[in-house]
Amino acid sequence: QVQLVESGGGLVQAGDSLRLSCAASGRTFSSYTMGWFRQAPGKEREFVATISASGATTYYADSVKGRFTISRDNAENTVYLQMNSLKPEDTAVYYCAARFGSGATYSARSQYAYWGQGTQVTVAS
Repeated sequence: QVQLVESGGGLVQAGDSLRLSCAASGRTFSSYTMGWFRQAPGKEREFVATISASGATTYYADSVKGRFTISRDNAENTVYLQMNSLKPEDTAVYYCAARFGSGATYSARSQYAYWGQGTQVTVAS
């Protein structure tokens, strides 16, 4: 079992940067694939980025590729999402998710068993 707590959200202007953090509780964090998803008002929760258990492999949604970077620090049980060149369409509640297993990355909500409470990111124009 893993508990996840996101932080770092806030209100920023278009073009600004923001870094989200997800702190995980659990003894086997290094065995989990981690992901970031987001949900805007009136829309379904969508995939943003994922990183393998070792941190060696990452994958991004086309909408954020080149602007966002996912990373992890297994020694600190934390995964990050660095968001640069933010756009108003990035406005959403961002969720951290975990899936037990290594060797691959995953982009579907159903593939993750554990979720954080979310953190609000608002990008003003």
